[in-house]
Amino acid sequence: MLIFGFIRKVWNCGWACALLMACSLVTLATAQAPGVSDRQIKIGSCAVLDGPNRLYGIQIVLGATAYFDYINDHGGVNGRKLGLSSFDDGYDPERTSACFASLMREKVFAAGFFFGSATTAKYLPLLEAEHMPLVGTYSGAPFIYEPVKHGIFNLRASYNDETRELVDNLWRADARRIGVIYQDDAFGKTVLDSATAALAKHKATPAAVGAYTRNALDVGSAIEAVHAAKPEVVILATTYAAAAEIVKRAHGQGWRPLFVSGSYIGTDAFITVAGKEAEGVVSMQIVPPYDATDLPAVRLYRECLEKYMSRTQPSPTSLEAFVNAMVIVEALKRAGKDPTREKFIAAIESMNGMDIGLGPEARLEFRAQHHKGLSRVYPTVVRNGKPEAFSNWAVMLARK
Repeated sequence: MLIFGFIRKVWNCGWACALLMACSLVTLATAQAPGVSDRQIKIGSCAVLDGPNRLYGIQIVLGATAYFDYINDHGGVNGRKLGLSSFDDGYDPERTSACFASLMREKVFAAGFFFGSATTAKYLPLLEAEHMPLVGTYSGAPFIYEPVKHGIFNLRASYNDETRELVDNLWRADARRIGVIYQDDAFGKTVLDSATAALAKHKATPAAVGAYTRNALDVGSAIEAVHAAKPEVVILATTYAAAAEIVKRAHGQGWRPLFVSGSYIGTDAFITVAGKEAEGVVSMQIVPPYDATDLPAVRLYRECLEKYMSRTQPSPTSLEAFVNAMVIVEALKRAGKDPTREKFIAAIESMNGMDIGLGPEARLEFRAQHHKGLSRVYPTVVRNGKPEAFSNWAVMLARK
């Protein structure tokens, strides 16, 4: 009806009047994009900012903010500054509705920097109902990627990618008895399923499994169940707080298998909580090591951390968020001076093959029917209180 009315008025008032009306329509279209004003674009985040797993959310927001500050210092995106509105959901699915309501009140343009499989499962239908794009959640659960959802994008390799790489490398290094301790929710069960599937390809099954409750540190029965099977390796499908508790208790009992995990362990947070007991624990990462400053994105991350977040130590989690922020900014640039959510979505889908600064072997893979940005993973081991890259898995097994 708006277009038909415009045509009628063109006929009645002439082209000079029409030109003014056309400008008004463009202004109206821009004003209708949520979270976009003449001076700012708002991005919203729901993550765990309090409770036993708060270091995840703190690191995520820190990394995203560091890059947004850098962009704002350089004029913003097409003349607009970026604002990040971050809210706490406590890593609790029951609090997701309230957290999403906060994003709606803020009228954000797009969402990003979420955390957790169980919480993300609750957010996805809310995001899709409001046609709000999501770019990045700290979860690699399969339901995020398949089936492809129009406005839902994730930067990180999936849990299947990480776990398959983990198990295959362990198997090649002659590890045969592999146990799993997992968080008893959607996240933990997904990793357990991934480990079971990866072992099945080698005609094997987990040596033993043990479970504990999310947001709790009552891991004694899980340790007991797996310890009894005497595995060489234990996969920790856990958050950093629970992983630290498991490792400390196990070592206190004189039990020292090779503990391994995916990136979800939050390596630097795990080291902070586990202390010296973190030594020798292996974890996968979905971004290169944060000391790989030969890579442009990593070098810029370290520079921004120093400038905008002084006294803050680098971490894989904040580096991942930093790169995630780079994807959002690049998409906003491609969406043009009058961004809409649909232009933004199309812009991300145009990034297939883009080297965002992680090297030619880690190019973005976004396209219309593929909304997972990266697939590569990087193994690290804790040495002298820091994660170090390694390639020889047999050495890791020998040192356990």
